[in-house]
Amino acid sequence: MKIQKVVALQCAVILCLGMSSLGFAQGEKGISIDKIIARVDNHYILNSELLERLAQFKENGQKAPEKCQILESLIISKLLLAKAEIDSVMVEDKEVDNDLDAKMGYMIQRFGSEKNIVEAYGKSIDNLKAELRKDVKEQKVIEKMQRTISGNVKITPSDVRKFFNSIPKDSLPYIPAEVEIGHIVRKGTVTQEQKEKLRNQLLDLKAKAEKGEDFAMLAQIYSEDVGSAKNGGDLNFAKRGAMLPEFEGAALALKPGELSNIVETQYGFHLIKLIETRGAEYHARHILLRPDYNKGTDMTFATKYLDSLKVLIEKDTLSFAKAALNNSEDKLTSETGGLLSDPQTGISRLTLDASMDPALYFAIDTMKVGSYSKPISYRMEDGSSAMRIIWYKSKSEPHTANLKEDYEKLAQIVLNNKRNNALEEWFKKAQGDVFISVEPEFKNCSILGLASADDI
Repeated sequence: MKIQKVVALQCAVILCLGMSSLGFAQGEKGISIDKIIARVDNHYILNSELLERLAQFKENGQKAPEKCQILESLIISKLLLAKAEIDSVMVEDKEVDNDLDAKMGYMIQRFGSEKNIVEAYGKSIDNLKAELRKDVKEQKVIEKMQRTISGNVKITPSDVRKFFNSIPKDSLPYIPAEVEIGHIVRKGTVTQEQKEKLRNQLLDLKAKAEKGEDFAMLAQIYSEDVGSAKNGGDLNFAKRGAMLPEFEGAALALKPGELSNIVETQYGFHLIKLIETRGAEYHARHILLRPDYNKGTDMTFATKYLDSLKVLIEKDTLSFAKAALNNSEDKLTSETGGLLSDPQTGISRLTLDASMDPALYFAIDTMKVGSYSKPISYRMEDGSSAMRIIWYKSKSEPHTANLKEDYEKLAQIVLNNKRNNALEEWFKKAQGDVFISVEPEFKNCSILGLASADDI
């Protein structure tokens, strides 16, 4: 199998991270069906992992690859992880937490609420996140390893032109209708009623701590900062300037052992306990309570804010790109002028078909190219409610691929090909640096281009 197909499959199955895979290692009547089917250094591949991947494809309505293909993709992911350990390639916990929060936000959006998720899987949100965290961290390491291997690959316009000219004219792909769409997002404002509710809850916890209850235990029970709650709200030592100014200012105003007043930041409301200071560092614990952005959110200000921006943009007083950069609360798109991109290719041209987000499809269905929508409801990745205005920037009609209209798409293909070639060369060399073993039942598979045996 060509390495680019394997890498694409490897990315697809890991990025799925379907909740259906949780607890999959048990068969009918509680009988375990797990066993090791392959090993890459200190990383093991279980039969349940292979079955999970098959189940994820079927659940998503996709045709499942052959077992050999999935096993090979799993071996590649473990090979990348093993080499990352050898080469000391690591990711920050904060990156992992951000991705995990985004995935949980997607699950909340899909199921409607955290309560529904808990009822569906019979596990607390914290337990579900703990089970998913390992997969998310491995995926981040894999992505970083792939960037390390092929990140310096460059292409030129000449490369793109040569690739295009190499395609027989009667084999040029047919490009369906595509659109460019931008948006500017503003979150709802937490109601004063909910703010007071959270403040009062934290004041009650502060009173308990001042009467002698263990702050760490209170943090474990009540804090909604999942990362620190399990450690009693412990944030470890932080350098000055690393935390939000409001948080840091309140923490550094305390003496060791003291509790802060209630502190509001963009993440919610905090009760802080300073443990100690050490030079330019300080050590604190906190209890965080987050607003419920679904039940306690007022959209009035966000709607008026976007209406005002729309007026300025339509009068050409302000460009959409600048308005998005300075005002949009969707940080994934604000730095690209608010333009939405295909998550698979990163290109800001979206295929206008059934694969498009239904809310977006129906929003532009009644719009003219070049126009801006009124503020409409939007659910962000973390599950919070917001409003957005949409810019219907452009539309290309279905056509046969050409250099002028499809340069960006063709350039991405050329870049991916070069990156895959770099990965292929890396895999050839890396196989000699790690121990790979595959169970005899997969002897008919060709793993990494080699005939399968007990040891590869």
